[in-house]
Amino acid sequence: MVDMLNHNKTISDIIFQLRKEKNLTYAELEELTGVGKPVLQKLEKGSTKRPEFKTVKAITNALPEAYQELIECYITIENRTEVLYEVLQDVLSSEKPSLASKVALRLLENPSNETEDSLQRLYYLTQEVSESSLRLELYNVIVKYSRKHGVMNYIAKGLLQKYLIERADFKRIDQSFQQGLEIAHYTDFLTNEENVIYHFRMALHAYATKKYRECIEFAENGLVLERMQSELKARVHLSLINSHLILKNYNKVEELLNNFEKYEYDFVYEAAKHTRAITKARKGEYEIAVPLLEENLRVFSPRFRLNIVDELFEIYLKIDNLDACSKLLEKENEILNTCPDDPNVYRAKGKYFRHKGHYQLTIGAIDEGVKSFASSLQYLNKINAFEEKDACMREFFYCLTKNSIILNKEFMDIIYIMAYNVNE
Repeated sequence: MVDMLNHNKTISDIIFQLRKEKNLTYAELEELTGVGKPVLQKLEKGSTKRPEFKTVKAITNALPEAYQELIECYITIENRTEVLYEVLQDVLSSEKPSLASKVALRLLENPSNETEDSLQRLYYLTQEVSESSLRLELYNVIVKYSRKHGVMNYIAKGLLQKYLIERADFKRIDQSFQQGLEIAHYTDFLTNEENVIYHFRMALHAYATKKYRECIEFAENGLVLERMQSELKARVHLSLINSHLILKNYNKVEELLNNFEKYEYDFVYEAAKHTRAITKARKGEYEIAVPLLEENLRVFSPRFRLNIVDELFEIYLKIDNLDACSKLLEKENEILNTCPDDPNVYRAKGKYFRHKGHYQLTIGAIDEGVKSFASSLQYLNKINAFEEKDACMREFFYCLTKNSIILNKEFMDIIYIMAYNVNE
């Protein structure tokens, strides 16, 4: 049953203790709570074995410091399912995750209900909860209870919903991906719609964490399952293309682009054209790639500008076109201020400031260059992008060596703080 700190305490004990601590008469407690004096006396004497929840609720409204203790006691003596759901709804409105999990477990353990029926009702109720920490707590209860009782479909559903919440924490992006992998063992117990969501979200997650082969596998499986067109499907298709691009499967990229261009969403035309230009850049065909990218930068919508600039910056630095680098920096405000926050944008901003720092150190703007490299590391810290941080540090020291720059301790401390994520 429910594990409580004050397991042996009763509602009678709590009311007596509260009344004595606050030096309240029954009449004063009646005035505070709106509960009649005779009812209060019976409660305190323990002659009312199972009070109505509205009575307990009235007492907690007047004495909120006793809320958790009273609720914990109350659910040990209440067996009516509908009343326990009323208690759970009240606890959810008070936003107390640990208490909500205790009430939820009490509901599931109620012997008057069938296990799967109880899980189903709690699952659907949880889906209506708006606060993510409360939803997560309830899904934890559902998964744990389902494991104990071997209810496979609610292990699967609970794990999926937990993953969809936890993947939003960018600082734990690698851990939540690993947690998502566990769901692969339970996909037979998910509906087709749930399977599509799982595979699509894992594909995007894999791409965001640079697991490109895993992205390809999840995307391909999801695309087979989903027959209808959707924007999410198109974005997963794009992540599949980009994964092949990074893995240098250029023929596959061009094959997939032909199908991708059939989606009728606003971003598709620009994404396809941009990817074709990047493919040329990756192949080292700069004489074709640069004009395409420069045209894209002029005509594309703001959401593509940062990635285009990153590509151009990288090419310009490779061919020592410092004038072109300078012109890119003139567009910085309009480029950076149009990007929403997500892992891919943080990674792109990290790349942008790395290139900017490279350029600045090359032209002798040492103060600005160090700050740009620090900014790069700061963005990469947001998503724990360790490989990119290593690349940033290598490029930083390469620039120092190439340009015979010796930094003072203050500047090195700035970089050290950002690189190793120590207390800033």
